[in-house]
Amino acid sequence: MTLAATTELAAATNEHLANLSNTLIYSAMAVYTLAFFAYITEWIFGSRSKIGRTAAALTEGADGKVKAPAVTVKKGGSTAVLERPKVVVRAAAGQRDVPDGPGAHGGDEQGDLYGRIAVSLTVLAFLIELAGVIARAASVERAPWGNMYEFNITFSTVAVGVYLTLLALRKNVRWLGLFLITSVLLDLGIAVTVLYTASDQLVPALHSYWLYIHVSTAILCGAVFYVGAVSTILYLFKDSYENKLANGGKPGSFATSFLERLPASASLDKFSYRVNAAVFPLWTFTIIAGAIWAGDAWGRYWGWDPKETWAFITWVAYACYLHARATAGWKGRKAAYLALLAFGCWLFNYYGVNIFVSGKHSYAGV
Repeated sequence: MTLAATTELAAATNEHLANLSNTLIYSAMAVYTLAFFAYITEWIFGSRSKIGRTAAALTEGADGKVKAPAVTVKKGGSTAVLERPKVVVRAAAGQRDVPDGPGAHGGDEQGDLYGRIAVSLTVLAFLIELAGVIARAASVERAPWGNMYEFNITFSTVAVGVYLTLLALRKNVRWLGLFLITSVLLDLGIAVTVLYTASDQLVPALHSYWLYIHVSTAILCGAVFYVGAVSTILYLFKDSYENKLANGGKPGSFATSFLERLPASASLDKFSYRVNAAVFPLWTFTIIAGAIWAGDAWGRYWGWDPKETWAFITWVAYACYLHARATAGWKGRKAAYLALLAFGCWLFNYYGVNIFVSGKHSYAGV
């Protein structure tokens, strides 16, 4: 076979793989959509469940402390008593015991079934999307994150992977499913409509093994930061809900039905802190790896390029958040605002800098 024929065959193979990748990404979006509706159904059944409302209600024991009641469920003509939710203590000022909610299904058996179906669909969609990312990598014969389209599809895959890993570790995170899948669908929608870029080779500066190290860790950090941001936002809503109840207020029926099923605000606050703290050392390594790569590619380790500057600003923001929690004793809403500010810096570093600011990292366009 001649060199020209070999080149033509390789080009045709790469084009076929690129088309396969696109098909798999669209298929994953379809399955994610089914999972989205299953998560919605889980929340709907949970909102109709008196069991869920009972499990989340606060009752005062004989010792004057707030405790979680036991929950009875009728099943098959008999009555079973479920283990009452674990009681946790809020870390914010004004200590009070608040039980974790029963979850999106609200203790409803049918709601729980739809929740399990949603998780199964999420696993299937994740595997399909992962195959799409791998096919994209094979079509370009490199790591699949040379432009914003590839970064987006890889980022959403990793974010779902983080969620499924936490579920596999038996962490109480199924309440994240609806919010995660909603944002993943938005992310993929933007990727295939606005950010799509045909398969192409990298510019010379990116031909380095540091591409695999630096960008892969950046994607993983972003996925974990995102999970922390979602839990932080939900914490703010749940904290307001608990404060209103504590002050004798009566939240609306929708807020009550939705928020009572989430973990206690203290649990959400602790969860967001732990995930942010766990990934922060990796984000530090990401910046260091990027500096080393810049030294190899451009002959200088740091040049205050917009991307470098905002990566450092993001690092400082998360460092302030963790420092405030560890030394100044900031917990609760003040720490949550700092965490969201830090995640906002990460988002701007990715979308804002890539789209609106020119610099050495603008080589890939979108």
